[in-house]
Amino acid sequence: MTYKSLNDPFNPAISLRHEASCDCPLCKTARHNPADDGLSAGQRQATLERAVFDSAAPQASSPLHGGENESFASADEMMDRAIESAVVRSVFGHNEMSRRSFLGLLGSGTAAALLGSIFPMDAAKAALKDSMGKLEKSKLDVGFVPITCATPIIMAHPMGFYAKYGLDVNVIKTAGWAVARDKSLSNEYDAAHMLTPMPLAMSMGAGSTAKPFIMPAVENINGQAIVLHVDHKDKRDPKQWKGFKFGVPFEYSMHNFLLRYYVAEHGLDPDKDIQIRVVPPPEMVANLRAGNLDGYLSPDPFNQRAVWEKVGFIHTLTKDIWEGHPCCAFACSKEFAVQNPNTYGALLRAIIDATHYSAKPENRMEIAEAIAPKNYLNQPVPVIQQVLTGRYADGLGGVQNVPNRIDFDPFPWHSMGVWILTQMKRWGYIKGDVNYRQIAEEVYLAADTAKIMKELGYEPPAKTYRNYTIMGKEFDYTKPEEYVQSFAIRRT
Repeated sequence: MTYKSLNDPFNPAISLRHEASCDCPLCKTARHNPADDGLSAGQRQATLERAVFDSAAPQASSPLHGGENESFASADEMMDRAIESAVVRSVFGHNEMSRRSFLGLLGSGTAAALLGSIFPMDAAKAALKDSMGKLEKSKLDVGFVPITCATPIIMAHPMGFYAKYGLDVNVIKTAGWAVARDKSLSNEYDAAHMLTPMPLAMSMGAGSTAKPFIMPAVENINGQAIVLHVDHKDKRDPKQWKGFKFGVPFEYSMHNFLLRYYVAEHGLDPDKDIQIRVVPPPEMVANLRAGNLDGYLSPDPFNQRAVWEKVGFIHTLTKDIWEGHPCCAFACSKEFAVQNPNTYGALLRAIIDATHYSAKPENRMEIAEAIAPKNYLNQPVPVIQQVLTGRYADGLGGVQNVPNRIDFDPFPWHSMGVWILTQMKRWGYIKGDVNYRQIAEEVYLAADTAKIMKELGYEPPAKTYRNYTIMGKEFDYTKPEEYVQSFAIRRT
């Protein structure tokens, strides 16, 4: 079997991952071409956005890959290489420049012997294989929509987190959420990057055929924004938005529910006073530029991309609507997890590991480089850096510094699921009696997440429910139906 991500970690001549500036044949083919996105030279030189990072430390050039894909005679041999790679990456803090420099200085044989003298590599290989159990499947297809919310799922590929657990994951760029849902339902994807409401809706048969799905990990919290067209800079008060056309990426999305919540709190009925259209995230900016939308509540990087292209401005970050709200998640069918328990466990470990790595601010600039290429987000690195670091141009002439503009926390709070279900009920997406807690607990597998977090050395919360304050209004998870009925603007 071949595995392109498992290059020899002791070879200083090759890289262990594909990066934005990687010059291997695969990345040359997929190299991001600014002309593909219709950027003019003037837009490319957008001085305000570039000024945001003028003071940042220069990024080292990425090393080149060398040679063909590695071949392995067996799954065990591939697992051995994955563990070696994981250990070496960890020793050098996932810093390719440091690894290559050190190995080049000492030589690969000497470096391997030195590492082996201080780290029990053979024992680690045996222990990990024994603790994980034999993988039912090692080659997996995992879908993602190209947005920064998918950072852990995406960067787990070029940065070796899947390989660490013996998985050969093909991360597949997907145009939008309807496609991701349908391919997941038809088992074309083993698992997928989903919006947190999606596995709830899919399990209940809301908007699709009913099929039990589980969500063991949240990908990101915060990380969205309401963007308005630059022509609406004089309309900052939502009461002025009557007749506006807004885009959201999917009906069963936090974007839809947060936009509805936000305008309703300002006295607008989202089904009567504005129009809400489903627009795939990669098409948001083009529709804003063409005048098909007055604004959108979208995942990044398309909020920042609108500023970069000077067609939109950031009206508000969604963290200012609900601090710490969930957005995207890692999900799979219950059938996949039951039939492939060891593979499911390995995949969840990789995702949780990658999510915690993404949560560290010091890793964000490096991650931006890793997920920028055409086969992942296909975005200018400075756009992604602005989102991940929280130092960004707002499109109104200012530069903001909001470190938690986006954050990453894998724990799937049951109370988040209950809140989402209240909004589905409020706006008529589900009807009749709803057993909020039962559904949330069946779909959001907090126990699985907590168990693996502890195994990996992370501290999970001691409980799975908590109350939230959203735009000054308290959500009491013990009284979901009363919460639904408390809103003056609702469908049910």
